[in-house]
Amino acid sequence: MSEPLLPGAPHLAYQGAVLCMEGHALTELARSHGTPLFVYSKAAMLHALSAYQRGFAGRNAQICYAMKANSSLALLQVFAQAGCGFDIVSGGELQRAQMVGADMQKVIFSGVGKTRSEMHQALAAGIGCFNVESESELTVLNQVAQACGKQAPVSVRVNPNVDAQTHPYISTGLKDNKFGIAHEQALATYQHAAGLSNLRIVGIDCHIGSQITQTGPYLDAMDRVLDLVDAIEAAGIALAHIDFGGGLGIQYQQEVPPQADALWSTLLSKLDARGYGRRKLLIEPGRSLVGNAGVCVTEVLYLKPGDEKNFCIVDAAMNDLPRPAMYQAFHAIAPVHLAQNNSADGVIYDVVGPVCESGDWLGRDRTLAVQPGDLLAVCSAGAYCMSMASNYNTRGRAAEVLVDGSHARLIRARELMADQVQGERLLD
Repeated sequence: MSEPLLPGAPHLAYQGAVLCMEGHALTELARSHGTPLFVYSKAAMLHALSAYQRGFAGRNAQICYAMKANSSLALLQVFAQAGCGFDIVSGGELQRAQMVGADMQKVIFSGVGKTRSEMHQALAAGIGCFNVESESELTVLNQVAQACGKQAPVSVRVNPNVDAQTHPYISTGLKDNKFGIAHEQALATYQHAAGLSNLRIVGIDCHIGSQITQTGPYLDAMDRVLDLVDAIEAAGIALAHIDFGGGLGIQYQQEVPPQADALWSTLLSKLDARGYGRRKLLIEPGRSLVGNAGVCVTEVLYLKPGDEKNFCIVDAAMNDLPRPAMYQAFHAIAPVHLAQNNSADGVIYDVVGPVCESGDWLGRDRTLAVQPGDLLAVCSAGAYCMSMASNYNTRGRAAEVLVDGSHARLIRARELMADQVQGERLLD
C-alpha cells in the first residue's frame, strides 16, 4: 500500500491506481451502493481513540464521545463497545445512546436550551451529569427534578473567556458566545446551585470550541478553570470531577494539531502541578475521533467551462456536506482512480453540487483531470457532514458504509422519497 492520502487518515490510501478504505476499493463500494456515499473506517476511529486512551493511562478519566460530530448508530456502537460514554445535546441523541446500549452513568447532557421534556427524559434514564449553562436552567432543572422525585447531578459549564483561535462559528469560550456561565459569575452560580434541594453538584465543565489546533488555548482554559475549582471548594462545595470538554482539531489541509496523547501529557503535567492530578477527569472529543475516518464518494455529472470559472458538477451537495457552505471549510478532494488524473492535463475547477444555491460548493480552485462519470472522494468527511445533512431541494440523504477489516457493511440505507414524506399529510 502506498502512503496514506492524508497524514491524519492512515486507513485511506491508494492500492495501485484505486483509492481504498482499509483495502476496500471505493470504486466497488460506489458500484454496490451508489453515490453520494459516505464510507467510514472502524480501524481509523479506534486508532484515534487509542491516542486518548494512551494519554489517560493510569488516570481516573472518562472519554465521552461528542455524538453531534456523527450520530450514526453503528458508529455509536463502536465507541460504546470500546468503553466510551457520550456527550449529548438533545433528547434525540439520548435516545440514540439508549439504542446502542450505552451506560447511562457515562452520559453527559450539554447544550444551552434543554427543554423540560428533555430533562424529564434524561432524569428517567439516569444519566451521569447535566452540564448546566445558565442560572435559569438550574432553576428549571431543580423544578423538574422535584416533580420527578429525583436529584439531578449537575456540573456548571464555565465560559473562561479564552480564544480558541478557531472559526468564530465554532468558538464557544469567549464572553460574546452563548455558551456557559461567565468566569466571574461562576462561584455565585455554584452557591446558588448548592441551595437548590433537588440538585446534586458533581463537577465543573469547560469547552472552548472546536477544530482547535494549538495547545495554548487549552492551557489557558485549564488555568482559569482550576482557579475556579480552588475558589469553589474553598467555599465548601466539593467537585467530584473536572470536565475539560473536547475540540481537538484534525488535519483538513496544512494544519498540524497536536496528537491527543501528546496534548494530554502536557495538560496532565499542569494538572499535577496544580495538585489535581488524581481528580476524576471527563473529556468530550468528537471530530478528532471520526473526522478523518470518513470520506464521501461522489460522481462527476458535468464539466462546465466558463470565462472566469470552470465548474466540476458532482452529485454530492451542500445538503450532504454542509461544512464548506457554513464555514468556508476546506476538504481535500481526490480522484478515486489515479489513471483518470494526469496532473499535466489538469484543469482548475470549483467543485459544486446540484443544489440551487451559489453557496453549494465542496471545493474551490482544485486542479483535476476528470470526465463525467469519474468518481471523486471528498476527504475528512466523518464529522459534521452526515450529522448535519438535510433534505434541502427534497434530496434524500446519502447511504453510509462502515468498513471493518474484511467486511464492508451498509449501516444506513439511502433515503427514499417515501422516507422523506412519511410524516406529511395532504389536505382533504
